[in-house]
Amino acid sequence: MLKWNDVLAFAEKGNPTPDRTITKTEEEWKAQLTEEEYYVTRQKGTERAFSSEMCSLFQAGRYACVCCDTELFNSGEKFESGTGWPSFTQPEKENAVAYNADHSHGMTRVETVCNTCDAHLGHVFPDGPKPSGLRYCINAVSLKKISD
Repeated sequence: MLKWNDVLAFAEKGNPTPDRTITKTEEEWKAQLTEEEYYVTRQKGTERAFSSEMCSLFQAGRYACVCCDTELFNSGEKFESGTGWPSFTQPEKENAVAYNADHSHGMTRVETVCNTCDAHLGHVFPDGPKPSGLRYCINAVSLKKISD
């Protein structure tokens, strides 16, 4: 189980090795993704809070990267954070998500990206529920639900 110190270590010292990597040109990403998906995942944008039904979606299943289909999160780790974005306590696998120090907007945060294709997902914070204490605050548009 990942904890906040693990996340900080990845962000500062290097991320876990992904199972695979996918690289595409900007033109290929634009052709594949909707305008909003491209803005969030490739340009590090953020969707409006409470703009997705996915926040209140708690059926069993998994969540994959909208860009490359890598499984990122499991519904068993999803919880209602009240923030307006889907929230999870852990990634599906330790090497599914990569972490980057983010010093934008006058604050320091830890950005989460798909470790396979480098798609911006959101951020992770140390204010989640026990036992991990992590809250992965993820843009719903960067995910797609996969049924079990």
